[in-house]
Amino acid sequence: MISTLDETDIRILQLLQENARLTNKEIADKLYKTATPIFRRIKRLEDEGYIKNYVAILDHTKIDRGLMAFTLVQLKDHSKEGLNHFEQEIIQHPEVLDCYHMSGVYDFILRIAVKDLEAYHSFLMNKLFTIMSLGTIQSSFVMKESKHETAFPIGSGKGDKKVNVMPN
Repeated sequence: MISTLDETDIRILQLLQENARLTNKEIADKLYKTATPIFRRIKRLEDEGYIKNYVAILDHTKIDRGLMAFTLVQLKDHSKEGLNHFEQEIIQHPEVLDCYHMSGVYDFILRIAVKDLEAYHSFLMNKLFTIMSLGTIQSSFVMKESKHETAFPIGSGKGDKKVNVMPN
């Protein structure tokens, strides 16, 4: 799929991942292009699903979500229905930021953000444990966040590099 993108498309995606608030004119200036073709390219990238959404990334500690947990879940029921049921139930809880169906010993890994340990306990008791077919659950809590990246490396795949842009 990425093979259908040219260098300008890739550079636009890189820039928008770094700062989605850039205007078409600002992107055009950085890429030595004009704003109209940049607008058309961004619209096409949105229409083709390369750009799914534009968001603000918040500091979770400033919004009373200071405790981040990674919770591994192993289900008793590995049927298609059992897996789908768990997914449908767990993704409805706002505390669950990410839910990944995994290979290996555990079936799912959840990234959960709550205020504190008491709130996590409440989440477990009143939400997670109410979902049927749970087996083993193991939780690990984030002590320190050393890196949190939201931008995907894109490009040639050979040591994907940052965008070469005109300096500010």
